[in-house]
Amino acid sequence: MRTSRLTFILLMASVICSACSTQGLVINNIDIGKSLSAIGHTSDALTELDETGEIILGQEIVTNLLGVAPLLPDQEVQSYVNKVGRWVSMHSERPNLPWSFAVMDDMSINAFAAPGGYVVITKGLLLRLNNEAELAGVLGHEISHVLRRHHLNALKKASGMSALTDITSVVLTAKEEDTQSLKLVTAGTEIYIRGLDKEDEFESDAMGVVLAARAGYDPYGLPAVLHSLQMINPDDAGMAMMFKTHPSLDDRLSRLDGVMARGFEQFDKSPAVESRFNRALANISSLTQ
Repeated sequence: MRTSRLTFILLMASVICSACSTQGLVINNIDIGKSLSAIGHTSDALTELDETGEIILGQEIVTNLLGVAPLLPDQEVQSYVNKVGRWVSMHSERPNLPWSFAVMDDMSINAFAAPGGYVVITKGLLLRLNNEAELAGVLGHEISHVLRRHHLNALKKASGMSALTDITSVVLTAKEEDTQSLKLVTAGTEIYIRGLDKEDEFESDAMGVVLAARAGYDPYGLPAVLHSLQMINPDDAGMAMMFKTHPSLDDRLSRLDGVMARGFEQFDKSPAVESRFNRALANISSLTQ
């Protein structure tokens, strides 16, 4: 497992922002903890997992996933997405994870997260967005999967392990080409093909809008993304994986309407940050036209 871990570090080294420079981002100190409390806290009903094991396993899984397509060779875009993602993650319950965000050079419309704080968005989805608030909403959704350990809990069920601590034990004691650990990584990767439970996706939508609001963005960015995706032809090949692994867009929007019915009106004038988003994506937008 050491080889793939080194490969991952080399792949991500050029896109990880070493300092969270957020000059110009609007800071919102309004406490909306009540909204998050209604959704649930990360520690509730979860078996404690050693963070080191979680991070190592996440590295292995995301390395496998990045084998599908290379990272976008645009340092400016990678740095920009990293800054936005790390800013949003700073407003979560786990700000000290080694959060890393990257853009995959693929025109399909998707995003995914791996345990330990690794988040990837495809170029296809990024180009469908209209502003930074929408990006923050999408990244907030993926960050929430990590916060709630959705993939780890799914892996626990898939592997038949009795507790998340068993996963830690396998990962931390793995030797080169260790059969059990390789099976664990493979099972973790397969979760992305079949998708998480619908309730996990609904929960991440709800937490994603809360995180966006905490970070000072218009929280309606994520619903706006879902609305725009509704306009895409359902037969579009680029949407195939999203339709396969996520609840219907109608269902997701309906659940978000319920979550945001009260308490979010005060954020309706929060910034969408369109101009900075357009500047950052100007180069890749022109190359795909």
